[in-house]
Amino acid sequence: MHTKNTSAPLARYLAVAYALLVAYASLHPLTGWQDNGVPAFDFLGAAWPRYYTGFDLAANILAYLPLGFLLVPALQMRLGIAAAALIAVLAGGGLGLVLETLQNFLPSRVPSNIDLACNIIGAMIGAAAGMNWGRALIDGGHLHRLRTRLVVDGHAADFGLVLLGLWLLAQLNPELLLFGTGDLRTLLELPPLPYSAQRFFIIEAGVAAAGTLAAGLITWSLLRLHSRWLLAALLLPALAVKAFASALLVNDAQFAHWMTPGNMAGLAAGTAVLLAATYLPPLAQRMLAALALLFATALVNLAPENPYLAASLAVWQQGHFLNFNGLTKLVSSLWPFAALPYLMLPRGRTGEHS
Repeated sequence: MHTKNTSAPLARYLAVAYALLVAYASLHPLTGWQDNGVPAFDFLGAAWPRYYTGFDLAANILAYLPLGFLLVPALQMRLGIAAAALIAVLAGGGLGLVLETLQNFLPSRVPSNIDLACNIIGAMIGAAAGMNWGRALIDGGHLHRLRTRLVVDGHAADFGLVLLGLWLLAQLNPELLLFGTGDLRTLLELPPLPYSAQRFFIIEAGVAAAGTLAAGLITWSLLRLHSRWLLAALLLPALAVKAFASALLVNDAQFAHWMTPGNMAGLAAGTAVLLAATYLPPLAQRMLAALALLFATALVNLAPENPYLAASLAVWQQGHFLNFNGLTKLVSSLWPFAALPYLMLPRGRTGEHS
């Protein structure tokens, strides 16, 4: 007998992941915690600030809109649509209140009742949108049917889709090597190798090739349809994200700065190996993906600084995108260490190609 799902796992995983990202971005850089002696909730009664920008207001609204949207389908099947929307608004407002309060203890952050109000408005707009369109993510919805048609069943597959979404988010940082993740040099105080054109070409190509292979094999493990053309096409959004980030967040002239000889050689080699690896047994594919992840992470932590890239991206380090820069760096740094356990998860017959 078929039993209808009572939850929307993918929407729930996406909501939790997004809430964690919002928390990190709100508290970045998470250093210098101290008690400034001001009552924690004084900011709630503060007057309208003298200086504010439309960008700040819009950013605080838009930041919480996806959270409100995702929480509705995540809770709708259990609570009903009206209760889910109410909980989504309350959860968004509660999260905003907690994070604004914690900003009291960070010297680099200033809590604001205006920011909190914008957060609540964003959650309300997102919840309203979720009531109308969020059903596409739940059992029987358009996106759910598409996910069922293209992706294998199981909670592991939903987690894999979230992983791929975070991988795409990491590509929004134009500082990173193409498909390079796991940079822990700042944390571990690892000195980079001395720069030379030949050394940088080899490492850049190796990172691009290994990153293509790892992400591609994770994608392949999720696909229900055995289509190598579809697999190759799914790499195109990552390249589009890379170009978009370079053009929008740096300047228009930098949209193709990542199209270097090393990256192009690595991308071609990684794609060729990826297509050949799709003929391997599933367990061998997962082992190869794990090795590629480890190899790419090691190379990222050995990569020399590129003086041309550092100069061209100086603007990215400043301004409104400082928190976003920290967020994408965090996602990129942690991504391999989330992907490796995922590759080790046991797979049932419906959770992996045979």
